[in-house]
Amino acid sequence: MRVVIGADHGGFELKEKIVDFLKSKNIHVHDYGTHNTESCDYNEPAKAVAKAVAEGEADRGILLCGTGVGMSIQANKIKGVRAANVNDAYTAKATRLHNDSNVLTLGGRILGDELAKTLVDVWLHTEFSGEKRHQRRVNKFEE
Repeated sequence: MRVVIGADHGGFELKEKIVDFLKSKNIHVHDYGTHNTESCDYNEPAKAVAKAVAEGEADRGILLCGTGVGMSIQANKIKGVRAANVNDAYTAKATRLHNDSNVLTLGGRILGDELAKTLVDVWLHTEFSGEKRHQRRVNKFEE
């Protein structure tokens, strides 16, 4: 599985921990930055990660900012991206099962390290159900 990741200053520290976590699981990850805690706009890493997923350069993307909301809004502007802002394991699983989300957004200022790792793990290891009703709804995202 190829995963791309990006963050702004609000998600930088948690991003670094998630990158280490992914590598420890032998998951290939490409980091689009930011690479420090200096204030920056979330738009650029969100666009880079979303485009990589939409264009098939990566299977999934993970984005982090202070709340995950800004990243989600920006990523969902890219055709073919289904970004979901997640704060609990049930939603992490459901957004894959029912919505075939391909970008996960997380809040670096609201999630603890271990919960964030759990959410990433659940999200990465849950496949889209492919049920007819869910596929029909996912198809409507592109209309």
